[in-house]
Amino acid sequence: MSKIRTDRPHVFTGWHMVAVMALFFGTVISINLVMAWNASRSWSGLVVENTYVASQQFNGKVAETRAFAESGIKGQLVPGRGSIRYTLTRKGEPERRADRIVAILKRPVEEHEDLNIEFKRTGEGMFVAALALKPGQWIADLTAMAGDEVVYRQAIRFIAPGDAQ
Repeated sequence: MSKIRTDRPHVFTGWHMVAVMALFFGTVISINLVMAWNASRSWSGLVVENTYVASQQFNGKVAETRAFAESGIKGQLVPGRGSIRYTLTRKGEPERRADRIVAILKRPVEEHEDLNIEFKRTGEGMFVAALALKPGQWIADLTAMAGDEVVYRQAIRFIAPGDAQ
């Protein structure tokens, strides 16, 4: 049988407290660093630059969005390497009225890579922009035009493929 030492009680010393504090704060600081690293590489959450101006325009944008939804028009963006395709349909058929698409392509977090582009019409409801985007997340604010009239407006968040895809 093994002998249990009972002659010396366990004592919680100052060094034990230092170890507990180091483990506790080391864990908290490590988690904060991981979370900060992840946050700096993801979407910032910034949607508008000036919230007051955006609040003044909100009702008009809601009405415009409802009108576009009721029109039955739907847009589909397909990013590829070297080009971006955009297709407009109305109730399953190609949208014939739109003759050009203008777009603002921007990164969710940064402004220095923003682009203003115009898609070329390749057929009824089909548009292409010859553009090689850097891989990663993008937001496309697309406006379909028939002359000077806005036919449809859409914002799409998408991921541009990298070289591996």
